[in-house]
Amino acid sequence: MERSIEEINVIPLVDVMLVLLVIVLTTASFITAGQIPVNLAKAKNAEASQQTPIQITLSADGSIYLNQQKTTVQGLAAIMKPLPRQAQVIVVADKGLVLDRFVGVVDAIKGLGFERISLKVERV
Repeated sequence: MERSIEEINVIPLVDVMLVLLVIVLTTASFITAGQIPVNLAKAKNAEASQQTPIQITLSADGSIYLNQQKTTVQGLAAIMKPLPRQAQVIVVADKGLVLDRFVGVVDAIKGLGFERISLKVERV
């Protein structure tokens, strides 16, 4: 006695779609959580850079990051010492940061011999 299948079972399809949805949502939350929150200052005459620069981020709480890796001013000097001096350095500083902290970091970078130092801002 053979029975013919007269309907399609959609329960496995729904299970697969729910698993895919969970994977997409989890991945999306990891991508956005990896960024350091910084409120950029605004400027009218800002340019976009064409090459991959060294990025130093100064957060509102005074933390220093070199290419998304947390460090200190002394650690920054040690890590940047072997890098080529003609490399572009972009400082991304929170607009609420104390000016003295910003000047100290830029002075440390210039003391290492880097001359191409820029400040990243938002264009208005």
